[in-house]
Amino acid sequence: MQRVLLIEDDEAISEMVGSYLTKEGYEVVQAFDGEAAVSRFMGGPAYDLVLLDLMLPKRSGTDVLQVIRSGSLVPVLIMSAKDSDVDKALGLGFGADDYITKPFSMIELAARVKAAIRRAGYAAAGSQAGGAGSVEAQPDKPKVIELRGLAVDLDNFSARKNGEEVKLTAKEFQILKLFVSSPGRVFTKAQIYSLIWEEDYFGDENVINVHMRRLREKIEDDPSHPVYIKTLWGIGYKLGDMLQ
Repeated sequence: MQRVLLIEDDEAISEMVGSYLTKEGYEVVQAFDGEAAVSRFMGGPAYDLVLLDLMLPKRSGTDVLQVIRSGSLVPVLIMSAKDSDVDKALGLGFGADDYITKPFSMIELAARVKAAIRRAGYAAAGSQAGGAGSVEAQPDKPKVIELRGLAVDLDNFSARKNGEEVKLTAKEFQILKLFVSSPGRVFTKAQIYSLIWEEDYFGDENVINVHMRRLREKIEDDPSHPVYIKTLWGIGYKLGDMLQ
């Protein structure tokens, strides 16, 4: 049975979400404040997904997210009454995988939970068999792709810049792998979203923009003038002419 950590201080919402997900076949563990959330996450068996409210007593949701991301790639789905682009960017920027705004339907929430767990399963399988997600390395391609100063290890789900490890989230690695596995190909935002998130793209550019910005901050010498992943304005992105 897949385990979900539900972090929500509103007991009525927590009960509603918890009951629905339990009926859907999940084991749901509840936490009503940030300190309890960290304790439950760190002190028990592994979770398959975390549902996280941003507005929490004792310890903020962003603080909890940072603790989770410091040692885990478990999918995190933020559910919050805050729906501004800034709030979404903040949550995604700290490493959340998805963001749903209150009020939401239980059907939509359950669908996103299922999709996030499925994607995480693909990523885990890919990391053991040559990569992450649905973008698979071709057998005739090198297991480690060398770019100028950047080495992307498709087998070990990792990257190094000038010999030092680059700490990427699962989504960031999947995006990077997408480009290094297809040099010369241009990807639109819709194609990136469809391949990485495995869902239909409805024009929400914020998710792509945030993940691309975070990835560039980690791999580029000057993120404002990227050389590894180039922007083709009005079209999409492509790998720069960096292959050795």
